[in-house]
Amino acid sequence: MKKILLPTDFSDTSFEAIRYALLVFKEMECTFYLLNTYTPPVYQPEYVLFSPGQIGLGDVLQNNSLSELEKLKSRLEKQYPNPKHTIIIRSALNSLLPEVIEMTESHGIDLVVMGTKGATGAKEILFGTNTVHVIKKSKCPVIAIPPNFEYESPKEILFPTDYEVAFAKQRLEILSKIMVHHGSQVHMMHVSTGYTLSEEQQYHKRLIQQILEGTLFFHEVPNNEIIAAVNDFQGKTKVQLLVMVQNKHTFLERLFIEPIIKKIGFHVNIPFMVIPQL
Repeated sequence: MKKILLPTDFSDTSFEAIRYALLVFKEMECTFYLLNTYTPPVYQPEYVLFSPGQIGLGDVLQNNSLSELEKLKSRLEKQYPNPKHTIIIRSALNSLLPEVIEMTESHGIDLVVMGTKGATGAKEILFGTNTVHVIKKSKCPVIAIPPNFEYESPKEILFPTDYEVAFAKQRLEILSKIMVHHGSQVHMMHVSTGYTLSEEQQYHKRLIQQILEGTLFFHEVPNNEIIAAVNDFQGKTKVQLLVMVQNKHTFLERLFIEPIIKKIGFHVNIPFMVIPQL
């Protein structure tokens, strides 16, 4: 049974992410943890001068959080009934990132699925601040769902890689399960630097062929900007899921730190799975 963490702020964006998780894993036995975190409005003088317990603020925030979680759980169980799914609610007085990290470790979470609002005023940029932080710090895979995404079964999956990292079976298990249950095809896209693959890169390529169960296609694309390469591929092939491995020494890290992304935009309007390096 897989354990999947679903952070929510009760917005439409977070509901779309939860809905995606319930549908993409509808054939798998899963426990879903609905997580809502809350923090007191520290700018209020009465909170600064007194503890939240003294003024009852902590109880009010917690009660509101639990009430909304119960409503959401009830709504999900009515709209998406599934005997294979168990939904557990969790309300926490904490910021999102530390709570996600703590739950991932203490509950043995296999996957985090969350919505992302993206950068303000830039619809084409996928990552919002919370999403970036969770992706960079999470020790388990994360799937980020863009706003207004209409669910589609992930039949075609794009997996850009430079084959610089060894693929671990444990880290790719969720992706492998998705492939099996949806009959997915994975397009491994190698952004060529003009040189042939080293022996180590060739080994990593063979390794992923052994780990993933299903149909794999291997593509070589010119050494242009990785963002442009992904966008170009999506323009030619309809893809429902983008997958990358988090590695500080490869191009995924540059997606988060290079200013160029703010200029040209990361035009991804499909779910994006990031797998941490083992």
